[in-house]
Amino acid sequence: MDLYWLEHAEAELPADNDWLSAEESACLNGMRFPKRRADWRLGRWTAKRAVAICLNMPTQARVLAEIEIRPAQSGAPEVFVTNQAAALSISLSHRAGVAACAVVLANVALGCDLETVEPRSDGFVADYFTAEEQALCAQAPATDRFRLLALLWSGKESALKALHTGLRLDTRSVTVRPSAAFVPSTCSGQAVSVPTSSGPHLWSPLHAYCANGQVFSGWWQETAKYLRTVVIAPPSASPIFLAR
Repeated sequence: MDLYWLEHAEAELPADNDWLSAEESACLNGMRFPKRRADWRLGRWTAKRAVAICLNMPTQARVLAEIEIRPAQSGAPEVFVTNQAAALSISLSHRAGVAACAVVLANVALGCDLETVEPRSDGFVADYFTAEEQALCAQAPATDRFRLLALLWSGKESALKALHTGLRLDTRSVTVRPSAAFVPSTCSGQAVSVPTSSGPHLWSPLHAYCANGQVFSGWWQETAKYLRTVVIAPPSASPIFLAR
């Protein structure tokens, strides 16, 4: 089972909206706030192109207009092609002018997230992280702390999307564990070091353990500006970047 990944930046968006369906155009026109409109539009463009590429469809506007991304009752995105439900799974995220879409050509539990590494307070850690995650953060060297926080938070976001709950569910109901190969046990007394995972094709593993017993396998990657995570059940190989 292959897992695909596509990203687009705002600068790559077409000026017109002829790639939207009539229903999507109506939805866009009903949005009041410019940022919400911009994020929604960028996410839809990225998702439609990802789906078209995975299904070996042309990516011209008239074809993309036949692909619709509709919210399920849970809010999770579902794909319809010419008004028929497509047998695939997607997850969307956007951050700082970039949208990401993960795609699997099967019905699976899937969630992805795109983050930037930025300062987060001790109060943030106490409010949103589990005791195990807090202990992991306490061991992290100062130079790695914010990267580790971004990784754990992003993994939570991905898992909550895969559960189809989003942030309606307490973030402490998910514990994110990066690969034991590079994060020592919290009982070992060793300093935690988060390695750099860089380059467009290099991903590192993680797992997300949910309070309901669900376990997600996943992957994370960091480049100069963005940190990416994706979780999936059943497990898959690391994501494949789609050619744009």
